[in-house]
Amino acid sequence: MAAEHERVRGDEEVVALVNETRDRLGEAFEVEVAHVTPEQYRAEVDTVFADGDTAVNVAALCGLLRDLDVEGDYPGFVVDELLGRELAGTIAATKGRAYSLLAEATFHYADIHTHGEAGEAAGTDDLTAALAAGFQTRLPGWSWTETESPFGV
Repeated sequence: MAAEHERVRGDEEVVALVNETRDRLGEAFEVEVAHVTPEQYRAEVDTVFADGDTAVNVAALCGLLRDLDVEGDYPGFVVDELLGRELAGTIAATKGRAYSLLAEATFHYADIHTHGEAGEAAGTDDLTAALAAGFQTRLPGWSWTETESPFGV
Protein backbone atom coordinates (compact mmCIF):
# COMPACT_ATOMS: atom_id res chain seq x y z
CA MET A 1 0.00 0.00 0.00
CA ALA A 2 2.78 2.41 0.87
CA ALA A 3 4.52 1.81 -2.46
CA GLU A 4 1.28 2.34 -4.40
CA HIS A 5 0.58 5.51 -2.42
CA GLU A 6 3.98 6.89 -3.41
CA ARG A 7 3.55 5.91 -7.09
CA VAL A 8 0.13 7.59 -7.29
CA ARG A 9 1.30 10.62 -5.30
CA GLY A 10 4.30 11.17 -7.56
CA ASP A 11 2.49 10.79 -10.89
CA GLU A 12 2.80 14.28 -12.43
CA GLU A 13 1.04 13.09 -15.60
CA VAL A 14 -2.19 12.82 -13.62
CA VAL A 15 -2.13 16.51 -12.64
CA ALA A 16 -1.70 17.53 -16.27
CA LEU A 17 -4.59 15.29 -17.34
CA VAL A 18 -6.81 16.62 -14.52
CA ASN A 19 -6.30 20.14 -15.85
CA GLU A 20 -6.76 19.15 -19.50
CA THR A 21 -9.97 17.31 -18.58
CA ARG A 22 -11.24 20.30 -16.61
CA ASP A 23 -10.48 22.57 -19.56
CA ARG A 24 -12.38 20.31 -21.96
CA LEU A 25 -15.34 19.86 -19.61
CA GLY A 26 -15.42 23.57 -18.83
CA GLU A 27 -15.55 24.37 -22.53
CA ALA A 28 -18.24 21.76 -23.17
CA PHE A 29 -20.42 23.02 -20.30
CA GLU A 30 -19.49 26.71 -20.72
CA VAL A 31 -18.12 27.11 -17.20
CA GLU A 32 -14.82 28.19 -15.71
CA VAL A 33 -13.10 25.39 -13.81
CA ALA A 34 -10.06 26.07 -11.66
CA HIS A 35 -6.88 24.15 -12.35
CA VAL A 36 -5.38 21.83 -9.77
CA THR A 37 -1.85 22.27 -8.48
CA PRO A 38 0.54 19.37 -7.84
CA GLU A 39 0.33 20.22 -4.13
CA GLN A 40 -3.49 19.95 -4.12
CA TYR A 41 -3.28 16.63 -5.93
CA ARG A 42 -0.69 15.19 -3.54
CA ALA A 43 -2.68 16.32 -0.49
CA GLU A 44 -5.82 14.67 -1.88
CA VAL A 45 -3.91 11.46 -2.62
CA ASP A 46 -2.79 11.50 1.01
CA THR A 47 -6.41 11.92 2.13
CA VAL A 48 -7.60 8.99 0.02
CA PHE A 49 -4.79 6.72 1.21
CA ALA A 50 -5.39 7.73 4.85
CA ASP A 51 -8.77 5.97 4.68
CA GLY A 52 -7.68 2.35 5.03
CA ASP A 53 -10.76 0.75 3.47
CA THR A 54 -10.63 3.04 0.46
CA ALA A 55 -6.85 2.86 0.22
CA VAL A 56 -6.73 -0.92 -0.08
CA ASN A 57 -9.25 -0.86 -2.93
CA VAL A 58 -7.51 2.02 -4.71
CA ALA A 59 -4.13 0.31 -4.37
CA ALA A 60 -5.50 -2.99 -5.69
CA LEU A 61 -7.20 -1.39 -8.69
CA CYS A 62 -4.07 0.62 -9.50
CA GLY A 63 -1.94 -2.52 -9.37
CA LEU A 64 -4.32 -4.43 -11.61
CA LEU A 65 -4.44 -1.65 -14.21
CA ARG A 66 -0.69 -1.07 -14.11
CA ASP A 67 -0.04 -4.71 -14.99
CA LEU A 68 -3.04 -5.43 -17.23
CA ASP A 69 -1.94 -6.28 -20.74
CA VAL A 70 -3.58 -8.30 -23.47
CA GLU A 71 -1.95 -8.88 -26.82
CA GLY A 72 -3.59 -6.58 -29.34
CA ASP A 73 -5.42 -4.83 -26.44
CA TYR A 74 -8.92 -5.37 -27.83
CA PRO A 75 -9.83 -8.44 -25.69
CA GLY A 76 -8.72 -6.52 -22.60
CA PHE A 77 -10.58 -3.37 -23.56
CA VAL A 78 -13.70 -4.23 -21.57
CA VAL A 79 -11.69 -5.23 -18.51
CA ASP A 80 -9.50 -2.13 -18.42
CA GLU A 81 -12.56 0.08 -18.94
CA LEU A 82 -14.37 -1.63 -16.06
CA LEU A 83 -11.37 -1.38 -13.74
CA GLY A 84 -10.76 2.26 -14.72
CA ARG A 85 -14.35 3.22 -14.07
CA GLU A 86 -14.29 1.44 -10.71
CA LEU A 87 -11.04 3.13 -9.70
CA ALA A 88 -12.34 6.61 -10.57
CA GLY A 89 -15.56 5.95 -8.67
CA THR A 90 -13.76 4.51 -5.65
CA ILE A 91 -11.51 7.57 -5.38
CA ALA A 92 -14.50 9.93 -5.42
CA ALA A 93 -16.87 7.73 -3.39
CA THR A 94 -15.95 9.08 0.03
CA LYS A 95 -17.59 12.35 -1.05
CA GLY A 96 -20.84 10.51 -1.82
CA ARG A 97 -22.54 8.41 -4.49
CA ALA A 98 -23.21 11.39 -6.77
CA TYR A 99 -19.47 12.14 -6.87
CA SER A 100 -18.69 8.49 -7.50
CA LEU A 101 -21.03 8.37 -10.49
CA LEU A 102 -19.65 11.63 -11.82
CA ALA A 103 -16.09 10.31 -11.56
CA GLU A 104 -17.07 7.13 -13.42
CA ALA A 105 -18.58 9.17 -16.25
CA THR A 106 -15.58 11.51 -16.28
CA PHE A 107 -13.27 8.51 -16.58
CA HIS A 108 -14.62 7.78 -20.05
CA TYR A 109 -14.20 11.42 -21.04
CA ALA A 110 -10.59 11.49 -19.82
CA ASP A 111 -9.84 8.07 -21.26
CA ILE A 112 -10.65 9.02 -24.85
CA HIS A 113 -7.96 11.70 -24.62
CA THR A 114 -5.34 9.44 -23.02
CA HIS A 115 -3.09 7.06 -24.92
CA GLY A 116 -0.28 4.91 -23.61
CA GLU A 117 3.19 4.71 -25.02
CA ALA A 118 4.33 1.88 -27.27
CA GLY A 119 5.36 -1.07 -25.15
CA GLU A 120 3.31 -0.03 -22.10
CA ALA A 121 0.74 -2.37 -20.62
CA ALA A 122 -2.74 -1.79 -22.06
CA GLY A 123 -4.14 -0.72 -18.68
CA THR A 124 -1.57 2.04 -18.12
CA ASP A 125 -3.49 4.77 -19.94
CA ASP A 126 -6.71 3.68 -18.20
CA LEU A 127 -4.92 3.99 -14.86
CA THR A 128 -3.89 7.56 -15.64
CA ALA A 129 -7.39 8.47 -16.87
CA ALA A 130 -9.01 6.89 -13.80
CA LEU A 131 -6.74 8.72 -11.37
CA ALA A 132 -7.38 12.00 -13.17
CA ALA A 133 -11.15 11.47 -13.22
CA GLY A 134 -11.38 10.42 -9.59
CA PHE A 135 -9.18 13.14 -8.18
CA GLN A 136 -10.51 15.94 -10.38
CA THR A 137 -13.98 15.08 -9.09
CA ARG A 138 -12.84 15.25 -5.45
CA LEU A 139 -10.88 18.48 -5.74
CA PRO A 140 -12.43 21.96 -5.54
CA GLY A 141 -12.71 24.18 -8.58
CA TRP A 142 -16.24 23.53 -9.82
CA SER A 143 -18.58 26.36 -8.85
CA TRP A 144 -21.50 23.99 -8.28
CA THR A 145 -19.58 22.20 -5.54
CA GLU A 146 -18.93 25.47 -3.72
CA THR A 147 -22.61 26.17 -3.03
CA GLU A 148 -25.62 24.34 -1.66
CA SER A 149 -27.24 21.97 -4.15
CA PRO A 150 -29.98 23.61 -6.22
CA PHE A 151 -31.77 20.22 -6.33
CA GLY A 152 -32.63 19.95 -2.65
CA VAL A 153 -36.23 20.27 -1.55
